[in-house]
Amino acid sequence: MNWKIIKQASPGNLQDIEEELGGQFDAAPIILAVKVSAKASEARNVGVCFADASVRELGVSEFLDNDLYSNFESLLIQLGVKECLIQVDKSDKDVEMNKLKAIIDSCGIAISERAGSDFGTKDIDQDLARLLKDEKATGTLPQTDLKLAMGSAAALIKYLGVLHDPSNFGQYQLYQHDLSQFMKLDAAALKALNLMPGPRDGAKTMSVFGLLNHCKTPVGSRLLAQWLKQPLMSKDEIEKRQQLVEAFVEDSELRQTIQEEHMKSVPDIYRMTKRFQRKMASLEDVVRAWQLVGRLPGFIATLEAVMDERYRDPLEETYTIKLREYLDSLAKLQEMVETTVDMEAAQNHEYIIKPEFDDGLRIIRKKLDKMRVEMDQEHRNASQDLGQEIDKKLFLENHKVHGWCMRLTRTEAACIRNKQKYQECSTQKNGVYFTTQKLQSIRREFDQLSENYNRTQSSLVNEVVSVAASYCPVLELLAGVLAHMDVIISFAHCSVHAPTSYVRPKMHPRGEGNTILKEARHPCMEMQDDIQFITNDVTLERGSSEFLIITGL
Repeated sequence: MNWKIIKQASPGNLQDIEEELGGQFDAAPIILAVKVSAKASEARNVGVCFADASVRELGVSEFLDNDLYSNFESLLIQLGVKECLIQVDKSDKDVEMNKLKAIIDSCGIAISERAGSDFGTKDIDQDLARLLKDEKATGTLPQTDLKLAMGSAAALIKYLGVLHDPSNFGQYQLYQHDLSQFMKLDAAALKALNLMPGPRDGAKTMSVFGLLNHCKTPVGSRLLAQWLKQPLMSKDEIEKRQQLVEAFVEDSELRQTIQEEHMKSVPDIYRMTKRFQRKMASLEDVVRAWQLVGRLPGFIATLEAVMDERYRDPLEETYTIKLREYLDSLAKLQEMVETTVDMEAAQNHEYIIKPEFDDGLRIIRKKLDKMRVEMDQEHRNASQDLGQEIDKKLFLENHKVHGWCMRLTRTEAACIRNKQKYQECSTQKNGVYFTTQKLQSIRREFDQLSENYNRTQSSLVNEVVSVAASYCPVLELLAGVLAHMDVIISFAHCSVHAPTSYVRPKMHPRGEGNTILKEARHPCMEMQDDIQFITNDVTLERGSSEFLIITGL
């Protein structure tokens, strides 16, 4: 038997099997390459390059580190890295490499060893010129001066194989990650604070992520995981977030309308745009993008209805202005979809081009409509024969395996037993699927005509999909704004529904003020059943009590 690899993946690179996984991961899989220079005469220098292949971004950073590689460990936590590329150490005697491996391992990250030659910077300038959006500027980018980071970038680009796919050319962005803008967390702190779910966590409320995650969208949940590992250090940025949370806490109608009505119907936008970028998208994805654009006026109208001046401006600046801008940019997409796609058919989960666009399509469509009328008639005949009410107990559905067939609720299914006229297809949770000889023959003809329709419309579909794909950059920006709003509303939801309501802390600039906490407790603690605990008052005053040891059993 001759085996061949069709798809391959690793913990940090799931591109090939993303569809099979169905986007079921809490955070984007980040893969990082690291190169270290540790000469006796110099301080340890660390250069990294990391990527989230799903959004086509490369990040680089270069920094000095200590003997314990504390900065490197903080970076791994901040980014939520899933896989790390390091230079192979055949002798296994390189002390620095062994230290790096121990840190990567303690963070629960997979290690992939690559040949030292992969980290060479000979071709990096031309590789980046092909990948980056603004290729002319590659030579003048300040990031290209970071020699260690560029070595890591070379290894990462080779490992991901992004240069083998021409659809990646001119699509990537390069940015420099500033380690100091976020609080440094190490693996021990992450574990001790129960920030992220552990393998043995039973209830959702056993981790801060589980407790705070009331996000309605996959993009929101991923951003929340990122924020928890990247606590802000800027007082202004922290207060901006606090002001937005307060707006949604104070205005419960605003919070509930966006959370329950608008946010619930937002798809996984990053996953959708990925399908467009990889030329795997279908007309169904185009319709989903159209549906998303159609929901934006609802978001905008709800935000515009806020009358309180304290919150109106922050909401306007962070969300409303941007949403209006994206809606304007996507208006032509909306127009194109409404002109070309058959929206009536889309309501029945049939994604086809309007028959008016082609004479061949028009003829096939007429026949399909005739068949559909015949199916409805057979549905009515079965309803009379079995004495079951249409669309309450007896349904006509297009099943993904059996095609067009009828479904009875499980409680009523006995009425078709021992009746030769009806053939059972399968029994599932939502009822029993069955068909008749007549319905079966109509279905076969219907399927054949549908196939002909799809063949005839394929070139038109490709054209529509490729036009829709050109809107991916705007859709990705929109995803960022909606994810931000989803997380902020999730924070507000938690604040309001906590057993003891949360308060907004007053912040001081770094290096000033005192830290005074009243009745402080870990938020997960109060959510556990049958556990009693004592809250702590903590007072850290400059000059008198700057260091406290808090003990507990």
